Amino acid sequence: MKLSDHQFTNASLRLIAAAALATTLAFAPAVVFAADKDAHEDRAELRIKHMHAMLKITPTQEEQWAKVAETMRDNAKTMDGLTQARADHAKEMTAVDDLKSYGEIAEAHADGLRKLTPAFASLYAGMSDAQKLEADSVFRRGDSARKNHKHGNAPTNK
Repeated sequence: MKLSDHQFTNASLRLIAAAALATTLAFAPAVVFAADKDAHEDRAELRIKHMHAMLKITPTQEEQWAKVAETMRDNAKTMDGLTQARADHAKEMTAVDDLKSYGEIAEAHADGLRKLTPAFASLYAGMSDAQKLEADSVFRRGDSARKNHKHGNAPTNK
């Protein structure tokens, strides 16, 4: 069966609309996370305490650790501000506004990592071999360990 030009155009438009909707829905969870305006800061504090314990930060490492923790807190404040602004304007955003907002959040996340890396590298350089192995393991597990922990599962040591 051959499609007429009109049928082809309608099918194409429906496909484009479906793709745009799917893209928007894929990014929508960021709005849900922004419902609690201090969500990133709260999670950052939990992560800071957890990492401090996991990495067994020594008294001589506290000064370097404080720089890491402060960078994590600053990054969380930035993310909270952006996600709260996104949530506050979600109902009036156009698709283009939504994409721009998501892009700002993604850029802030990347900037935060660029700021955290030298602070953590400085701490890492002064760690014992055992601490470095633990740090490697913590970072290697990444989000999968945090997701398991959020759902009540104990983190695995893979």
